[in-house]
Amino acid sequence: MTDHHSRSHSHSHSASNEKPLSPDDFSSYEAYWDDRYGQSDRIWSGRPNTILVREITGVSPGRALDLGCGEGADAVWLARQGWQVTGTDVSGVALGRAAEHAEAEGVADRIDWQRHDLGVSFPEGGFDLVSAQFLHSYGDMPREKILRTAASAVAPGGTLLIVGHGGFAPWEENPHPEVHFPTPEEVLESLGLAEGEWEVQICEEHERQQNGPDGQPGHRTDNTLKVRRLTGSDA
Repeated sequence: MTDHHSRSHSHSHSASNEKPLSPDDFSSYEAYWDDRYGQSDRIWSGRPNTILVREITGVSPGRALDLGCGEGADAVWLARQGWQVTGTDVSGVALGRAAEHAEAEGVADRIDWQRHDLGVSFPEGGFDLVSAQFLHSYGDMPREKILRTAASAVAPGGTLLIVGHGGFAPWEENPHPEVHFPTPEEVLESLGLAEGEWEVQICEEHERQQNGPDGQPGHRTDNTLKVRRLTGSDA
């Protein structure tokens, strides 16, 4: 359900002259994402997301939750840094590949893979890091609700890191006009964080270079929101 340095850089595997498939064309989000992952042996690059690496490198490890973990690149990277990770995705196909990746990297014992439709169920417990990297999906995925639940899962002193696209890639055809890419300020407001209980560390847009599926150069705008839940000692 995430970007993870897409190999195809496309949100659809349908032909360019057809309407892109969406969850509305399937019986469930699970079926949609299992179908999408089933189109190839791997749809992401296998590298951890850049902002996650930049912001978490050197942080003392604890318990981490990776939302929409896909094929597991971020979760495996976190585990290699010493984190105890819960990786969750709606796709059983993706989770199977993620487990294989973790086994190959020797960190299978540090990751608990859980299948969730995050709008319906959510991993239990509190976490020192909750990461939502490019948690986008067509259809009626309740992203704001999911991110509010994610914020509630952050333990005192812990961090919520949300990275998302600011819009469609310039080479993408048949964009879904109903899809809204919120600004980082809109994401922050939608979380409804209690005043005085959180520190906003990053709330910004940034541009990065990304090549299209045919190698065409382009730029994408992404958004980053990083907030920390304060502890009693911060008062």
